[in-house]
Amino acid sequence: MSDGQLIALSMLWPALAAVAVALLGRAPNLRDGASSVATLLTFGTVVQLVPRVNSGARPSLTLMEVMPGVSLHFEVEPLGMVYALVASGLWIITALYAVGYMRGHHEENQTRFFFFFALAISAALGIAYAGNLFTLFLFYEVLTFSTFPLVTHHGTDAAKRAGRVYLGILVSTSVGFLLLAVLWTYFASGTLDFRPGGILAGKLDGAEVPILLGLYAFGTGKAALMPFHRWLPAAMVAPTPVSALLHAVAVVKAGVFSVLKIVVYVFGLELLQEGQASLWLMYVAAGTILISSVVALTKDNLKARLAYSTISQLAYIVLGAALATGAGVIGGGMHIAMHAVGKITLFFCAGAIYVAAHKTEISTMNGIGRRMPFTMGAFLIGSLSIIGLPPLGGSWSKWYLALGAAEGHNEIFILVLMLSSLLSIGYLMPVVVRAFFYEPEPDAHHGEHAEHAEHGGHDEHGHHAEHGEGMHEAPFLCVAPICAAAVGCVALFFTSQYLHALLLPIAGGQ
Repeated sequence: MSDGQLIALSMLWPALAAVAVALLGRAPNLRDGASSVATLLTFGTVVQLVPRVNSGARPSLTLMEVMPGVSLHFEVEPLGMVYALVASGLWIITALYAVGYMRGHHEENQTRFFFFFALAISAALGIAYAGNLFTLFLFYEVLTFSTFPLVTHHGTDAAKRAGRVYLGILVSTSVGFLLLAVLWTYFASGTLDFRPGGILAGKLDGAEVPILLGLYAFGTGKAALMPFHRWLPAAMVAPTPVSALLHAVAVVKAGVFSVLKIVVYVFGLELLQEGQASLWLMYVAAGTILISSVVALTKDNLKARLAYSTISQLAYIVLGAALATGAGVIGGGMHIAMHAVGKITLFFCAGAIYVAAHKTEISTMNGIGRRMPFTMGAFLIGSLSIIGLPPLGGSWSKWYLALGAAEGHNEIFILVLMLSSLLSIGYLMPVVVRAFFYEPEPDAHHGEHAEHAEHGGHDEHGHHAEHGEGMHEAPFLCVAPICAAAVGCVALFFTSQYLHALLLPIAGGQ
């Protein structure tokens, strides 16, 4: 199969899955089966591109010329390959988890949910393969609008408010900042193509470089840099599989991936190193890392705590880009994968706790690890990966980010990374300690409705948590993906050399 066919097919499978989901809406088993098959076909197609990219090839596909010098063009380079693997690979377990969660929680509008979920994956792959800024911007917007119905899935007042914040911030930043940056780049350089070493060297005056970088950094609102981060915690009213999509599989990774790719292939590392044009962005990223970590410490709602953790961890990748060193961009690229697998594990666990025990507040989770040992064991593994302890994948990406800071003689950011890890211990490990070492509390609120805490006050189902001694995990289709994701955290530690080798060309401008 040719390179172009593989690129087209990998984006087409999720789109076809969306059509199949819509047609099979009245047959849930067939609908969910079609979606699951599409996940395997998509990942299998994406994987076939890996050896070609590893060998130095850059598979490409041009669909049409939009205007002279600007086309709808796709080209697979190392960063895009990593993001495509993350999005398509995690779609497999997220789709299975979503079936278990949506059925276990008796959610309404499941067909609509899976339809837009599949479209979002197709858009994410379009972003991963984008060969120029025009294609990137187009699929970036498609991803925003395809995920909006997922954020507002419950149709409650809280969901609608969250949707307005979500759409308002992401569209205003992309149109007000990102589009302006793309136009500025075109008029300055005469092209929108991504090229090794960048396209702006010699095209901008010294003061213009940090300004344009700022338009890109804040225009890519999905990267959730403060102060344009509010959409992310607001979107936590959505079902947990959506939270997993937002935080791990597609949306936020589209943001930080775009920032990293623009730094490497539009600015180029050498241009940003000149005159320390990206130093201000390092401090913005560092501030986001620390402030959001401190805010996470104050949140009792588990999903809210994880949301602010995500904001912090995303800023690691922006920091890696802003460092503009070889080790820094490699560390940022590795963190796309490491954080994705670690954070999806944690969000899966949060959803499983809600389905099985109807608990959303950390203060109510005393002793829950005795009833849900697989879920909370996975939560421990995911937490340690986010913290950055070996033998979990997150330790490698943080190591390379620290090397990147040292390489650029910005040692203060090593301190930021260390302090952030200590703060992440502070907001993640108390959940584990409470789950395994605290005595379970008497179920004084037996049969109480739990939707209020999960969906911003909406009480839709009023399910009763099952009580009693012994193990009581979420449905198998929830627990199996949780365990698979936890295993992935460990596997990434021992296979990190392959990820590093894949990303190595971006450090040398090859």
